[in-house]
Amino acid sequence: MSPTAREIIGLAHRYCELIEASGADNPSWLKGVAVLLPRLHAAVESLDRPVLTGGVALTPDLDTRFELYTHLVAILGDRDAYWTELDRADDPRTMTGSLADDLTDIYCELKHGLRRVDEDPEYSLRAWAEGFACHWSQHMTDAQRHIAVLDSQGRLEESTVALPKAGDNP
Repeated sequence: MSPTAREIIGLAHRYCELIEASGADNPSWLKGVAVLLPRLHAAVESLDRPVLTGGVALTPDLDTRFELYTHLVAILGDRDAYWTELDRADDPRTMTGSLADDLTDIYCELKHGLRRVDEDPEYSLRAWAEGFACHWSQHMTDAQRHIAVLDSQGRLEESTVALPKAGDNP
């Protein structure tokens, strides 16, 4: 296996571990994602551009995908939504970007490739390259952009869990 393939597989493992460790008890998980995404982006970009045949596909488990998405929405709280170029600036309810959606789609692509990587690493690499070219490159770009905004605001390690106030019953 080439050093590039080993690097991408290692980065994919690390990304999935960070997403799986996300939560209120791990407030630095998003900072880890912020550091990892540019490296992962560059590594996937280094793969040969696929001929888009649709022959290599990674089909996510939609129930698992939805569970992860709702988990990320809950822990990101008001850090989840962001403006896209098509949103109406005069109405905050029209924000259509979702960091939870971006991170979930990237996770699903990588996780499904990792499930096949031991038996056929070349298949996983081709599937990642094709999926990236067709779909998750936009999620990668949007996630990095929004995370950079959150970082500039000092909001990467925010906790969205309401802590009990003094006098509250446990």
